[in-house]
Amino acid sequence: MKAAVITFPGSNRDGDVSRALRLAGAEVVPVWHADTDLPAGTDLVVVPGGFSYGDYLRTGAIAARANIMDATRAHAARGGLVLGICNGFQIICEAGLLPGILVRNADLKFVCRRQHLTVERADTAFTRRYRKGQVIDVCIAHGEGNYIADAETLARLEGEGLVAFRYCDAQGRVAPETNPNGSLNGIAGIYSPGLNVLGLMPHPENLIDSLTGGTDGRALFDSLMAA
Repeated sequence: MKAAVITFPGSNRDGDVSRALRLAGAEVVPVWHADTDLPAGTDLVVVPGGFSYGDYLRTGAIAARANIMDATRAHAARGGLVLGICNGFQIICEAGLLPGILVRNADLKFVCRRQHLTVERADTAFTRRYRKGQVIDVCIAHGEGNYIADAETLARLEGEGLVAFRYCDAQGRVAPETNPNGSLNGIAGIYSPGLNVLGLMPHPENLIDSLTGGTDGRALFDSLMAA
């Protein structure tokens, strides 16, 4: 698999996700936000976390209009895989690749901690190495991770099985007190209708090695390689 990892001014997780991809066996090619084309043979585009353009205007709004995002939209339209993590999730929502938007956390505080998620489905290119309903332990670090959408969009996401992950406790219980940011229905990540685009707020790339405290994030990258 050839993975193109985009760097914007203010990105700070591009190195982490590149390492996770390489450990899984991917060929990683760095891409600059001002580039107009993806590398030939790109299978996966990754929009990493960070604070692109200092989060001016609103998170992801400026980065969504970068040159490389036109090529990313075309890649997704052809059925190519796209992964947006944290700020990357914000960017691909702003770029129209996923519905809804990420706003300030409900308590208006930045949150940085370990967080449990439930895997809502295990039949996608991103999750085949997980089990449906599995509870995984990942990391979160965001101030604007509160996912909101209009009622019609939310009903479609739920009805079509496009929710990828939900915030929960260690037993898999989804409740207001297990939700770190106020996201509707505890949503931590969503898919596009074709299941080829995934956006999520948590950072699976942080937990891929037991030396850093866990390995639950690695299965996402292994799933992509298997796909």
